[in-house]
Formats: sequence, structure tokens, C-alpha cells
Amino acid sequence: MASTICVLIVDDYDAWRRFVSTTLRKLPQMRVIGEALDGPSAVLSAQQFLPDLIVLDIGLPGLNGIEVARRIRELHLNSKILFLTENLSQDVAEEALRAGGNGYVVKSDAAGELLLAIEAVLQDKQFVSSSLSRSDPQDPTNQLASDADRRVVPSLSSEEVETVRRHNVGFFFDERDFLDDLTRFIGTALKAGNAAVVVATEAHREGLLPRLQAHGVDIVKAMEQRRYIALDAAAMISSLTINSELNPDLFLKVAGDLIMAAGGTLKKENARVAICGECDPPLWTIGNGEAAIELEKLWNEIVKRYDVDILCGYSLGTVQHSMDSQLFERICALHR
Repeated sequence: MASTICVLIVDDYDAWRRFVSTTLRKLPQMRVIGEALDGPSAVLSAQQFLPDLIVLDIGLPGLNGIEVARRIRELHLNSKILFLTENLSQDVAEEALRAGGNGYVVKSDAAGELLLAIEAVLQDKQFVSSSLSRSDPQDPTNQLASDADRRVVPSLSSEEVETVRRHNVGFFFDERDFLDDLTRFIGTALKAGNAAVVVATEAHREGLLPRLQAHGVDIVKAMEQRRYIALDAAAMISSLTINSELNPDLFLKVAGDLIMAAGGTLKKENARVAICGECDPPLWTIGNGEAAIELEKLWNEIVKRYDVDILCGYSLGTVQHSMDSQLFERICALHR
């Protein structure tokens, strides 16, 4: 690497820009020379600063990150481009790399992989998050896997891989994006004949119902069959805390009872239970970040005990003022 690496950070969410800056400080040769909050500003900043590295989100206002990368390449700038995004689609990842990206890091993997990715792309290697590279590297139909010899992926134990695969986290600034992702997660489970438990705010529970119906889910029938169970996040957290302290044993019992209740309604063989847990935002709201970390660990324990898939959703418009960067990194680390 060069003695000094100049970096441009592009993300419309302040907490993510802070996270990247904080992470970069662990590499003394890194120097952040600019930040951009939208697509057009990112292109202009790249022209102005000529950074060695651009850490680039995809979901940007004005111009998405993939189009930003294309325009930067059209300008014949030599900057390395590392996408840092919450998008888990392999199709999107492939398009981002074709557009000129040198690496692709999923935000839920960032705590464990961002520095590895930076070092890789600066050495002219391609990096793809482990979340997107767990398929068979010999499978010729998988473009991302076919470049395994150029990819740097941190090793995980088989138990860690299984936990990561089944306990996902999503960070959302836009409420519509949050509800859309929640609809896909829950809707896919219900349409497959599985059960779903949703622990969310009242607004999100109400907003989810018409979206599920539009997604092709007979939500009334799912409710009648008890395959769809919806609970209030704040009320659940209140019932599980004593003097603002989360009771782990009580949580595991309540969660287990819910899973058994939902799973007991399933008729088909190998059916599963999907859980969307939005319990953490109420904890952030009352300033109990340590309890939120403990809750993430408990969800990992639930994955080990039961045949469930979990999505922990963070609506960042709600928690951004109470989540400091250190706790934010710890949440990411729990999800690798």
C-alpha cells in the first residue's frame, strides 16, 4: 500500500459515515479527505479529490451507487471502489462489480470484514462479503463464487456460518425500505406454508398487513390458522425487563413458547418459523444499549435451539440519536 491512502466516504446516513471513519482510524495510513451524502455529490467529489479509495453505498438520493460507479469509470478515474451496502442480492452485487466496483461488503458483515475488504481491493484483489459467497466455489453458474481465487473471505466455524445464515440484521433509514424488506421476509415464509412471528411497533405492524396482502399472502387465513402472530415490541420488552434489565431466562422461555405455538400450527413436513424481531429499538429509545446487545446474543441462542430464521430490523430514523458508534459496531460484529 502507499504510505497514505486518501478515502472518500459516500453514504446518506451519518451513523454509517461515522462507522467507516472510526474503522479507518485502525489503519494509520488511511486519511478521509471527503464525504458525500448523495450520488451527484459523490461524482463531483471523486473528480475534485481524486481519492485512492471510495467507500460507496448503493441506496443514495439523486443517483444510486451503481450509477455513481459507472460515471466515475467513464471519467477514467483510477479510484478503487468498495461498495458498502445493506443489499444482500447476488444480482445487485454482480451488477455493482460490473459497474466498476472492486469489492462488495454487506453492512451487516462490515464490523468483521470492512478492513479486510479495504486491504484486499487496495492490493488489486476482489472482495465479496461472506454473506454472498457461501455457495459452492466450483459451481460455474455462480459468478461471484467463480472468482474465489481472487476473493478474501474470513473463515467461520460451521456453527457460526449456520447462525449467521439464519439470524440476519437489516439497517433501514427509509421506513418504506424497512417495510418492503419485512414484507419479503415474512411474505416468503407465509407463502411457503411456514409460520411467522412479528414483534414490531404498532405502525410497522399496521403497515405490514396491506403489503403482505399485495405480496400475494392470504393474511386473514394465515391469522386464522395461527401461522401469523404479531406482537407489540414495546409491550414485549416491558414484560421481559425488570428495573430496565433484560431477563435472559424469561426471554428464552417466552420466545420458545411463541415458536412452539406458531410451529405447532404447521401441517407440512420440514416447515419452519420466521421471526422478525424489532425489540431492539425500544431499548435504544430508553438508552439501554447493553440490553440491546444482550438481546442480539439471545436471538443467536434461539437460532441454535430452534429451527427458525430471524430478521432483526433497525429503523435507523428511530434509533440514530441514541446509538453510538461503538455499540453500532458491536451489533454488526454479532452478525459478522
